[in-house]
Amino acid sequence: MLKVGLLGAGRIAGVHATAITSNPGSTLAAVSDFYPENAQKLADQYGSTARTTEEIIADDSIDAVLVATSTDTHSDLIEAATAAGKAVLCEKPVDLSLERARACREAAAKTGKPVMIGFNRRFDPNFSAMQAALTAGEIGKPELLSITSFDPAPPPVAYIKVSGGLFRDMMIHDFDMANFMMGEAPVSITATGSSIVDAEIGQAGDVDTAVVTMTYADGRICVIKNSRRAVYGYDQRVELLGSDGLLQAQNMLENTVVKSTTAGVTGAKPTYFFLERYMPSYAAEWGAFVDAVNGGGALPVTLDDGITALAMAEAATRSAQTGQPVRLEDV
Repeated sequence: MLKVGLLGAGRIAGVHATAITSNPGSTLAAVSDFYPENAQKLADQYGSTARTTEEIIADDSIDAVLVATSTDTHSDLIEAATAAGKAVLCEKPVDLSLERARACREAAAKTGKPVMIGFNRRFDPNFSAMQAALTAGEIGKPELLSITSFDPAPPPVAYIKVSGGLFRDMMIHDFDMANFMMGEAPVSITATGSSIVDAEIGQAGDVDTAVVTMTYADGRICVIKNSRRAVYGYDQRVELLGSDGLLQAQNMLENTVVKSTTAGVTGAKPTYFFLERYMPSYAAEWGAFVDAVNGGGALPVTLDDGITALAMAEAATRSAQTGQPVRLEDV
C-alpha cells in the first residue's frame, strides 16, 4: 500500500484526492496547503490529516507525494521530496523556467527516485486508444497530426499573470500529446498568437488565441490550435492522417441524443469543463503511477517528457514573439 502525501488543496488537488483514495493500491496519509484551513477541509473530506509540507516530506512512513501546488513551487518540491526518498507525481509544468527545470532533473536523478509529470491526457481512454491503434500500424506511417484545444472561457487575468503564458500553461498539454502520438519531438516550431478574446490578457503580456506548426526530421507535420474561448463548450479533438488511413478522437458530448426533423439535425454540445471531460484520465494516470512505483516498473511519463514539452513551449513563445521559426535544439 502506497502511503501518499498530497501537497496542495485546491481544485485539482481535490481531483487527485479522489483518485488516491479510490485506488486500492494507495492511501491518502496527509494533506498540506499554503492555507492550512484549505488543507484541513480537504483532509476532513477524505478522512486524512492536515500537516505542513515540511512535515510530510520529512515523514519516512510516507512513500510518495503528489505535487498539486502553484507552478513556482514544483521544482523545489520535487527536489525536496526525492532527496527525502519519496516517489513523486507532479502536475505540469515542471517549472516556468526551462533552466530551472533542467537543474531539477539533475538533482532528482542523483536520488534515483521516480518522478512522473502529470500529463493526464495521455491516459484519456480515447487518446490512448488512438495511440494504441497507431502503434499497431493500423493507419501506416503518421504524416499529419492536428490537435484542437479550446477552453469554454478564459481564466481570470490574475491567473494569466502568473501562468507563464498560454504556451507553457495551456498548449503544453498539446505539445506532450504531439510527442505521445508522433513518438518524438519536432525539430522546428513556428507559432503565432493574438489577444482577441480578452484585451486584458494582451495587456498582461499573453495571448488567448494561437496556432503552432511543428515539423519533424522526416518531414511530418503537426498543427496545434488553441483558444481561451469556445462558447459551445470544451473542445478537445485530435486527428491523425497516416499513409494508410485516418484516426480521429472526437469530443465528449453532454449526451448522445441526435434529433432529426424537417428543420435539420441537431445534437448535444461538448462537455463544458475539463473536469467533466478528463476525470477518468486522472484516475487512470494515478493508477499507472501506483502500479509503476509499487511494482518497480518504468513510469509512463517521465521528468524528461515534462522538460521536452516545456522546451517546446519556450520555442513557441520565442517564435510568437519574433515571428520566426525556432529550432528546438536552439532552446
